[in-house]
Amino acid sequence: MAINLDKLVGFHASALSIRTERMEVIAGNLANANTPGYKARDIDFNKAMQSAMRETSGSSTGHSSKMVRTNERHLSGNSTSVAANFDMQYRIPTQPDTGDGNTVEVQAERNRFLDNGMRYQASLEFLNGKVKGMKKALSSGGQ
Repeated sequence: MAINLDKLVGFHASALSIRTERMEVIAGNLANANTPGYKARDIDFNKAMQSAMRETSGSSTGHSSKMVRTNERHLSGNSTSVAANFDMQYRIPTQPDTGDGNTVEVQAERNRFLDNGMRYQASLEFLNGKVKGMKKALSSGGQ
């Protein structure tokens, strides 16, 4: 019986990738908290996951929707990043404008950063459990 690792870890691997990208976006927001005119951005995790799951299910049937580079000059940039595959959204601030046009709300961004980090850790734990279960099944299967 063939083991399909994509089915075993696909969801959690995609979640980790998206959470990593989102962490970078939120960190960028925090880094630009004092930059006049900076607009806070974010990735809609649910939309990104839905798209990643459609892409994963398409590749399991042999019909991948991913683009492939056939030449170094084609598709410049990182086509596998979430930022390239999903539209960044600008945050709508809940506080009135401070006058400099910056929409970063530091406390809210810190909370999002911490929440995303905890969810990243949870996905990592689920993924670790899947791998441990697979290792246990493989090691006990030969006895």
